[in-house]
Amino acid sequence: MTKCTTPTAAFPRCKGRQILASFDGGDVTSDGGILLLRQMDREVGLTRAVARRISDDRDPQRCLHRTETLVRQRVFGLAMGYEDLNDHHALRHDIALQTAVNTDGVLASQSTLCRFEQQAGRDWAVAIHEEMIEQFIRSFRQPPKKPLYLDFDATDDRVHGQQLGRHFNGYYDHYIFLPLFVFCGDQLLVSYLRPASLDAAHHAGAILALLVRRLRQAWPDVKIVFRGDSGFCRPLILNWCDRHGVDYIIGIAGNQRLAKLALDIDYASAIRFEKTWEKQRVFGFIKYAAGSWNKRRRQVIVKSETTRRGFNTRYVVTNLRGCSAEWLYDNRYCARGEMENRIKEQQFLFSDRTSCHEWWPNQYRLLLSGLAYLLLERMRRVYLKRTAFAQAQVNTIRLKLLKIGAVITRNTRTIRLMLSSQYPEQDLFLTLASKLVPG
Repeated sequence: MTKCTTPTAAFPRCKGRQILASFDGGDVTSDGGILLLRQMDREVGLTRAVARRISDDRDPQRCLHRTETLVRQRVFGLAMGYEDLNDHHALRHDIALQTAVNTDGVLASQSTLCRFEQQAGRDWAVAIHEEMIEQFIRSFRQPPKKPLYLDFDATDDRVHGQQLGRHFNGYYDHYIFLPLFVFCGDQLLVSYLRPASLDAAHHAGAILALLVRRLRQAWPDVKIVFRGDSGFCRPLILNWCDRHGVDYIIGIAGNQRLAKLALDIDYASAIRFEKTWEKQRVFGFIKYAAGSWNKRRRQVIVKSETTRRGFNTRYVVTNLRGCSAEWLYDNRYCARGEMENRIKEQQFLFSDRTSCHEWWPNQYRLLLSGLAYLLLERMRRVYLKRTAFAQAQVNTIRLKLLKIGAVITRNTRTIRLMLSSQYPEQDLFLTLASKLVPG
């Protein structure tokens, strides 16, 4: 039997007026700003390039939705804050998302998207990573004059059940995956899913070699610096960097031999502290050769800090020259801490929603979050400079610039989004639109 009435919720009166709420407002969206995302994607050609690179084994004669449409639907959904495939059961009817994806019909259902993702394999991961690197290279109009600092770091990704590749990690005290991320500044280069049973630096050397080879193909004279914490201080990586002219600045775990070599620096820090009873930091260089370095001595930065709580000594191995130990530590090594914020942004885009049973679909989901990040990061880096959102995280950009209430009308000639008149960032939205849409 057809329902002729819409269920209504009643709320307490306001100034004597009755308050009613019902879902009969017609075509209304909360994602009016998705048009900015659409234009950003059109400008860089990201989802189209990714769709062309990955193989689709579906029978074209039986498929209603193209590969490009499916990729774009998922990337835009993640950017707009919809983490799960189940969200697309309702989202596929949203005219704003349909317009952004460049279609005027119902989008793919969650089951269609799921079947598509189950095709993912190693070739998809390679192809998408290749496109991410090409996007990075194309972001430079001229060869970079400053060194490129490649920041490597791993993070925990809690599993959702009895998934392939799950392992217990004592440090995180949970069953996790251990994805590896590589950034250059704010730009994402690698988003690589790994099992937690492996070393934190697993495959880091191979990934570094591939990145260096491609970057030097594009820019033969570019200077590249590998940067990471002590988890990446491995003889294989250090030796490779020395042989191939790659600089590095990497944390190194302390031990008794390092402590003995740094004794004079620790002593100077302690003497200064005794005179002032205020925190003191003393820096210096030492020469050190670990047993696994084949007796090769390398330069190590020592930072000795003395406070009321005692000593805190850190060690960093580097082949960078011409600067003081303090400057290298504060301005080069500590700068890698900013990468923690970039990893956090991946999680804001649901990089940890790796809930498939199979391995490669989870890698694909991790990369989808990375693709959504590429679009939002470019918006911030290029179009939000010198604005209040120049340093905003992606979830703030989503909330302030993309989540806009709008009434939508669509006919044969026009699709019109009537955005909220009370939206507080109207001037910035119009400025962005004018920059993104060719005149």
